[in-house]
Amino acid sequence: MSQWFLSYDGNQIGPFDKEQAIAHAQKNPNGYVWREGFAEWLPISQLDELSSSAREVPGPPPSATSRADEIDFKIMGSEMQFVEVELDPGESAVAEAGAMMYKDSSIVMETVFGDASGSGGGGGFMDKLLGAGKRLLTGESLFMTVFTHNGQGKGHVAFGAPYPGNIIPVPLPSVGGCLICQKDSFLCAAKGVSIGIHLQRKILTGLFGGEGFIMQKLEGDGLVFVHAGGTVVERELGPGEVLHVDTGCIVAMERSVQFEIQQAGNIKTALFGGEGLFFATLHGPGKIWLQSLPFSRLAGRMLQASPRRGGGKGEGSILGPLGGLFDGDG
Repeated sequence: MSQWFLSYDGNQIGPFDKEQAIAHAQKNPNGYVWREGFAEWLPISQLDELSSSAREVPGPPPSATSRADEIDFKIMGSEMQFVEVELDPGESAVAEAGAMMYKDSSIVMETVFGDASGSGGGGGFMDKLLGAGKRLLTGESLFMTVFTHNGQGKGHVAFGAPYPGNIIPVPLPSVGGCLICQKDSFLCAAKGVSIGIHLQRKILTGLFGGEGFIMQKLEGDGLVFVHAGGTVVERELGPGEVLHVDTGCIVAMERSVQFEIQQAGNIKTALFGGEGLFFATLHGPGKIWLQSLPFSRLAGRMLQASPRRGGGKGEGSILGPLGGLFDGDG
């Protein structure tokens, strides 16, 4: 599935699937568009696939149980991205502690106990305690921060990615109202999204699946933002389709996707192939998101290159360890 990127006044947003790109282009056709296969950015108005004559993209049906705020956003940057969320008066966004990059003065911050999914911070004490306990099991803080626009007009708040990679916007109605993702991938969301836990019931998958027994489960009818390392690819598996994936490269998946583990070949391949003893098998149908650079792999390479572990000593110098005395690396 192709990923689409749009640009307005020099600010790039995306990646989107085709339906999301059509929706944005119909709201504002005065911009440029690019996807894989294009030699250059093209005006949106010149592309029939995204023009106003393209088929209408239906939004989610109105529901009496709709709880999440509707927010607009822009994703900026390439390697180190951040997302700027636009709020109308009274609207709120929730994020992990420490994720904020900047905000307008009309945006008020409030730290809440639990996952902040209740409207107006409602819910009884036991509900909040249960939500906080779920977050503790996934390795997150007991608290989240709610950003509410208390002024007039439009308010903006931005959240930065914690390490190089991409920010993925996922409207939960497009994935059946539920997204399963790795424990540290959630960045921010519209208020009303519930952040819970997903338990791996199979012992081997929990032990060797790379994500442990507990993953995050994002539920609701709002927009969520997930962060992943390196380049991110979105794939849709057909019924019965199976994909073998490195266990650390799984970012998120629909609830309909089955996640299991499988031994990586024979003993020699498993021990010396460099891919670990097991890899993940994902069974369709459903969407999956994969990352090219898991943070654990990046951290491992950085640790391996540190001077205390023997790295960083004269690379690229014919003088070997003495090279650091002259080239400034020591």
